[in-house]
Amino acid sequence: MTESQPRNRRFGYARVSTVGQTLDSQLEQLRAAGCTAKIYREKVTGAHNDRRELLKMLKALAPGDVVTVTRIDRLARSTFDLFAIVKQIVDAKAQFRSRAEPWADTGTSTGRLMIAVLGGLADVERDLIRTRTAEGRSRAQKRGQRMGRKPKLTEAQQDETRRRRAEGPLPEPRPPGPSSRIRARRHQGPSP
Repeated sequence: MTESQPRNRRFGYARVSTVGQTLDSQLEQLRAAGCTAKIYREKVTGAHNDRRELLKMLKALAPGDVVTVTRIDRLARSTFDLFAIVKQIVDAKAQFRSRAEPWADTGTSTGRLMIAVLGGLADVERDLIRTRTAEGRSRAQKRGQRMGRKPKLTEAQQDETRRRRAEGPLPEPRPPGPSSRIRARRHQGPSP
Protein backbone atom coordinates (compact mmCIF):
# COMPACT_ATOMS: atom_id res chain seq x y z
CA MET A 1 0.00 0.00 0.00
CA THR A 2 1.44 3.37 -0.98
CA GLU A 3 0.91 6.65 0.83
CA SER A 4 -0.25 9.57 -1.24
CA GLN A 5 1.13 13.02 -0.57
CA PRO A 6 -1.15 15.32 1.41
CA ARG A 7 -3.15 17.69 -0.76
CA ASN A 8 -3.55 21.44 -0.45
CA ARG A 9 -0.20 22.02 1.20
CA ARG A 10 0.65 25.71 1.43
CA PHE A 11 4.22 26.51 0.45
CA GLY A 12 5.87 29.90 0.65
CA TYR A 13 8.86 31.22 -1.25
CA ALA A 14 10.93 34.11 0.12
CA ARG A 15 14.03 35.60 -1.49
CA VAL A 16 16.32 38.55 -0.92
CA SER A 17 19.05 39.61 -3.32
CA THR A 18 21.96 40.26 -0.98
CA VAL A 19 23.27 38.83 2.23
CA GLY A 20 22.76 42.19 4.01
CA GLN A 21 18.99 42.06 3.45
CA THR A 22 16.66 40.17 5.76
CA LEU A 23 13.86 37.71 5.04
CA ASP A 24 11.97 38.51 8.27
CA SER A 25 9.21 40.65 6.72
CA GLN A 26 8.53 38.14 3.94
CA LEU A 27 8.50 35.20 6.37
CA GLU A 28 6.04 37.00 8.63
CA GLN A 29 3.71 37.76 5.69
CA LEU A 30 3.90 34.19 4.36
CA ARG A 31 3.11 32.71 7.80
CA ALA A 32 0.15 35.12 8.07
CA ALA A 33 -1.01 33.86 4.63
CA GLY A 34 -1.13 30.32 6.04
CA CYS A 35 2.05 28.86 4.56
CA THR A 36 2.39 26.01 7.03
CA ALA A 37 3.87 23.22 4.90
CA LYS A 38 7.25 24.85 4.29
CA ILE A 39 8.68 28.24 3.42
CA TYR A 40 11.57 27.97 0.98
CA ARG A 41 14.01 30.82 1.50
CA GLU A 42 17.04 32.07 -0.41
CA LYS A 43 19.57 34.87 -0.29
CA VAL A 44 20.52 35.03 -3.95
CA THR A 45 19.90 37.44 -6.81
CA GLY A 46 16.90 36.68 -9.00
CA ALA A 47 19.13 36.86 -12.07
CA HIS A 48 20.67 33.50 -11.11
CA ASN A 49 19.01 30.53 -12.77
CA ASP A 50 20.45 28.14 -10.21
CA ARG A 51 18.22 28.93 -7.23
CA ARG A 52 18.37 25.68 -5.31
CA GLU A 53 15.48 26.35 -2.94
CA LEU A 54 13.18 27.37 -5.79
CA LEU A 55 14.09 24.20 -7.69
CA LYS A 56 13.48 22.08 -4.56
CA MET A 57 10.07 23.67 -4.11
CA LEU A 58 9.10 23.09 -7.74
CA LYS A 59 10.11 19.42 -7.47
CA ALA A 60 8.12 18.98 -4.25
CA LEU A 61 4.82 20.24 -5.70
CA ALA A 62 1.86 17.91 -5.93
CA PRO A 63 -1.65 18.47 -7.30
CA GLY A 64 -3.64 20.80 -5.08
CA ASP A 65 -0.62 22.51 -3.48
CA VAL A 66 -0.49 26.30 -3.25
CA VAL A 67 2.66 28.40 -3.71
CA THR A 68 2.55 31.89 -2.21
CA VAL A 69 5.01 34.77 -2.55
CA THR A 70 4.85 38.23 -0.99
CA ARG A 71 5.46 39.95 -4.36
CA ILE A 72 6.06 38.52 -7.83
CA ASP A 73 9.47 40.20 -8.07
CA ARG A 74 10.60 37.83 -5.29
CA LEU A 75 9.97 34.94 -7.67
CA ALA A 76 11.34 36.28 -10.97
CA ARG A 77 13.18 39.23 -12.49
CA SER A 78 11.49 39.27 -15.90
CA THR A 79 8.10 38.53 -17.39
CA PHE A 80 9.60 35.60 -19.26
CA ASP A 81 11.07 34.03 -16.09
CA LEU A 82 7.86 34.65 -14.15
CA PHE A 83 5.78 32.95 -16.80
CA ALA A 84 8.17 29.97 -16.99
CA ILE A 85 8.11 29.45 -13.21
CA VAL A 86 4.33 29.90 -12.89
CA LYS A 87 3.86 27.50 -15.80
CA GLN A 88 5.87 24.85 -13.92
CA ILE A 89 3.65 25.38 -10.88
CA VAL A 90 0.46 25.11 -12.94
CA ASP A 91 1.81 22.08 -14.85
CA ALA A 92 2.23 20.36 -11.47
CA LYS A 93 -1.51 21.06 -10.98
CA ALA A 94 -0.68 23.41 -8.12
CA GLN A 95 -1.74 27.03 -7.67
CA PHE A 96 0.26 30.24 -7.51
CA ARG A 97 -0.60 33.32 -5.46
CA SER A 98 1.04 36.66 -4.80
CA ARG A 99 0.08 38.59 -1.66
CA ALA A 100 0.80 42.04 -3.15
CA GLU A 101 -0.73 41.36 -6.59
CA PRO A 102 -4.20 39.82 -6.14
CA TRP A 103 -4.54 39.40 -9.92
CA ALA A 104 -1.70 36.83 -9.80
CA ASP A 105 -3.78 33.96 -8.42
CA THR A 106 -4.07 30.93 -10.69
CA GLY A 107 -6.93 29.63 -8.52
CA THR A 108 -9.28 32.21 -10.08
CA SER A 109 -10.43 32.62 -13.66
CA THR A 110 -9.12 36.20 -13.66
CA GLY A 111 -5.74 34.98 -12.42
CA ARG A 112 -5.57 32.33 -15.13
CA LEU A 113 -6.43 34.99 -17.74
CA MET A 114 -3.69 37.25 -16.40
CA ILE A 115 -1.17 34.40 -16.54
CA ALA A 116 -2.20 33.72 -20.17
CA VAL A 117 -1.66 37.42 -20.96
CA LEU A 118 1.66 37.20 -19.10
CA GLY A 119 2.63 34.31 -21.38
CA GLY A 120 1.95 36.49 -24.42
CA LEU A 121 4.00 39.32 -22.92
CA ALA A 122 6.83 36.90 -22.18
CA ASP A 123 6.79 35.78 -25.81
CA VAL A 124 6.96 39.41 -26.99
CA GLU A 125 9.76 40.11 -24.49
CA ARG A 126 11.73 37.13 -25.78
CA ASP A 127 11.38 38.38 -29.37
CA LEU A 128 12.44 41.90 -28.36
CA ILE A 129 15.53 40.56 -26.60
CA ARG A 130 16.42 38.45 -29.64
CA THR A 131 15.97 41.46 -31.95
CA ARG A 132 18.01 43.82 -29.74
CA THR A 133 20.78 41.24 -29.45
CA ALA A 134 20.93 40.75 -33.21
CA GLU A 135 20.96 44.53 -33.80
CA GLY A 136 23.74 45.02 -31.25
CA ARG A 137 25.80 42.24 -32.81
CA SER A 138 25.33 43.76 -36.27
CA ARG A 139 26.41 47.25 -35.08
CA ALA A 140 29.47 45.79 -33.35
CA GLN A 141 30.50 43.91 -36.50
CA LYS A 142 30.13 47.09 -38.57
CA ARG A 143 32.47 48.85 -36.13
CA GLY A 144 34.98 46.06 -36.75
CA GLN A 145 34.60 44.34 -33.40
CA ARG A 146 35.17 40.63 -33.41
CA MET A 147 32.54 38.37 -31.89
CA GLY A 148 33.37 35.52 -29.56
CA ARG A 149 36.29 34.93 -27.30
CA LYS A 150 39.70 36.44 -27.90
CA PRO A 151 42.14 34.34 -29.97
CA LYS A 152 44.78 32.35 -28.07
CA LEU A 153 47.48 33.23 -30.63
CA THR A 154 48.87 36.71 -31.15
CA GLU A 155 48.60 38.30 -34.59
CA ALA A 156 52.28 37.43 -35.27
CA GLN A 157 51.69 33.78 -34.31
CA GLN A 158 48.65 33.64 -36.57
CA ASP A 159 50.70 35.06 -39.47
CA GLU A 160 53.45 32.47 -38.84
CA THR A 161 50.86 29.67 -38.83
CA ARG A 162 49.36 30.88 -42.12
CA ARG A 163 52.83 31.17 -43.69
CA ARG A 164 53.78 27.62 -42.67
CA ARG A 165 50.50 26.20 -43.94
CA ALA A 166 51.04 27.94 -47.29
CA GLU A 167 54.50 26.33 -47.58
CA GLY A 168 52.92 22.91 -47.53
CA PRO A 169 53.16 19.94 -45.19
CA LEU A 170 56.07 19.57 -42.81
CA PRO A 171 58.69 16.96 -43.67
CA GLU A 172 58.25 13.61 -41.93
CA PRO A 173 60.30 13.34 -38.75
CA ARG A 174 63.32 11.04 -38.92
CA PRO A 175 63.04 7.74 -37.13
CA PRO A 176 65.05 7.72 -33.91
CA GLY A 177 68.68 6.83 -34.51
CA PRO A 178 70.94 4.64 -32.35
CA SER A 179 72.06 7.52 -30.12
CA SER A 180 68.42 8.36 -29.31
CA ARG A 181 67.73 4.77 -28.24
CA ILE A 182 70.86 4.70 -26.08
CA ARG A 183 69.87 7.93 -24.29
CA ALA A 184 66.35 6.57 -23.73
CA ARG A 185 67.75 3.39 -22.16
CA ARG A 186 69.99 5.40 -19.83
CA HIS A 187 66.90 7.26 -18.50
CA GLN A 188 65.05 3.98 -17.93
CA GLY A 189 67.84 2.39 -15.95
CA PRO A 190 69.14 -1.16 -16.24
CA SER A 191 66.86 -3.67 -17.90
CA PRO A 192 65.54 -6.53 -15.72
